[in-house]
Amino acid sequence: MGRHRGKYAEEPSGGRQRRRGRGGAVAALAGALAIVLALVVAGVYILVNRSDGCGSQLNLDVAVAPEMAPPVQAVADEFNAEEHTVDGDCVRVDVRQADSADVAYSITGSGATMGDTESDVWIPDSSVWPRQVQSEAGDAIITETGTSLARTPLVLAELEEFADDSQESTWKDVVPSGAPGEGQDRTVRVVDPVRSATGLGSLYLLHGALQESSSDTDTFNAQMTAALQSLHQGASANEEAAFLAFSGGGEESPPLMVMSEQAVWRYNTMHSEAPARAGYMDNTYYLDYPYVVRSEESAITRAAEEFRNTVRAEENRGHFLEEGFRDTDDGMDTGVLTADAGFQEEVPEELPVPSEGSIEELTRSWTQLKMDSRVLTIVDVSGSMMAEVPGTGMTRMQVTGAAADDGLDMFTPTSELGLWEFSTDINDGLHHQELAPVRELQAAGDDGNDHRDAVAREFDSLQPRPEGDTAMYETYLAAYEEMSRTYRPDRTNVILMLTDGDNDHPGGMELEELLEGIDELSSPSRPIPIITIAFGPDVQHLEPLQEIAAATGGAAYMTEDPRDIGEIFVQAFSLRIEDEGDGDDDS
Repeated sequence: MGRHRGKYAEEPSGGRQRRRGRGGAVAALAGALAIVLALVVAGVYILVNRSDGCGSQLNLDVAVAPEMAPPVQAVADEFNAEEHTVDGDCVRVDVRQADSADVAYSITGSGATMGDTESDVWIPDSSVWPRQVQSEAGDAIITETGTSLARTPLVLAELEEFADDSQESTWKDVVPSGAPGEGQDRTVRVVDPVRSATGLGSLYLLHGALQESSSDTDTFNAQMTAALQSLHQGASANEEAAFLAFSGGGEESPPLMVMSEQAVWRYNTMHSEAPARAGYMDNTYYLDYPYVVRSEESAITRAAEEFRNTVRAEENRGHFLEEGFRDTDDGMDTGVLTADAGFQEEVPEELPVPSEGSIEELTRSWTQLKMDSRVLTIVDVSGSMMAEVPGTGMTRMQVTGAAADDGLDMFTPTSELGLWEFSTDINDGLHHQELAPVRELQAAGDDGNDHRDAVAREFDSLQPRPEGDTAMYETYLAAYEEMSRTYRPDRTNVILMLTDGDNDHPGGMELEELLEGIDELSSPSRPIPIITIAFGPDVQHLEPLQEIAAATGGAAYMTEDPRDIGEIFVQAFSLRIEDEGDGDDDS
């Protein structure tokens, strides 16, 4: 650049200052004006293209799963500082946390939501959510870009204090799948699968393991029901509550929890006083954090593409690894996911994302079993219940009472349960007697104890009536009338009968009369299935019980050994996860 003359410019040596002509002055003024104009134009251009002074700013709203927010925010901060533009407008990325289920349900309208769920870009924790949206709301604006920001496999977490690395487990081993009281030495924690991809993934893994190991449909349904019942006992509404419950587990019932690998790392950063250890299975489900665009506006979609390219750039890979994620090639930072906490570099085989049909089936099963039950249990106290069960030293009545008592463990505290006994002429001409009304199991009685204790005591005190016969049909109808009168649409209303014989009441009600009475009372919108478990050598005719089951949407089971009641009890409740229209079952 040439030197400018002025007050502080060097004068030429050896003589007077040369006088400029008028033409030179005009030229100098014109040059100065040109410089000023150029500077003004350049300044305007700079202002338009700076994010802190744009003539117009284009905001890109990005809703992201909470655990993914830190690395995405770090990339967004760098992106915003670099002043990216679309059509001359500066793009500013605004990142906020959004629960994946909230966003999905707000689009489909199929569930409760909280907070603002609108966005231009959506990064849920799993591809299961946009697939569900596309299945349930086909007209929704959802564009899957095929981009996954990071990955993390589901693993089995145990508290480090109780972890046993020498014990190998399968997904089937994770959750008890037998009768109540069998093999339930561990507490399994899970986040509600309706609200969590990890919870849904847990069901998916369990469903596959049981399906593979079950010999037939009845066995699968029974085991899946027991597993779901167990999971319900340890379910939490959200991850925070599940983490808190998991951290408080004790030696008497060491807790297990299916978490993502990244969630185990995150849990340990928040619960250093009760750290967890990750355990790996042969195959598993992965959270994949897809990049989804929810706009068709040209400028927004181009801004979303600009940010997608940036967030997936190699130089930003470290932001995700330092937060406990794996990259899309399953690479990990061993300084973050350390071997001391059980993390391993070798990844399990990946199972495919559940199909829309599988998602619907699993969530329906979970929801049906989550719905509180309302059950009237009727127990046979006729004289034949005094017979001894070979090899047990116990009567049929005692074995039945013990099995039914164990069955109480299947019910949530808010479930309702009542108990009748029945024979012939045991209550002023009636053939049944109420021992405990249908009430919530957690409700307090007059003695200060809850209703569950009262029902358990009544089961324990049941006594056969030596001269009593079996007025089964009259009792069925009386129970159906009672449950119809007190029907609750927000619950699963069921009649459960335990008996060791056929209907035996000379001169009493006939089967056709019973079926006519049920038909008059029944309504498709108010189902009350009758489930009968008949046991012992005195049961000769299962067909009438099957007809009753068919008329009410229930089931009839038979076994010669009352010790099988526990397993049959689970099988009976598996009706709640079978497809609609399934027929009767026997055993």
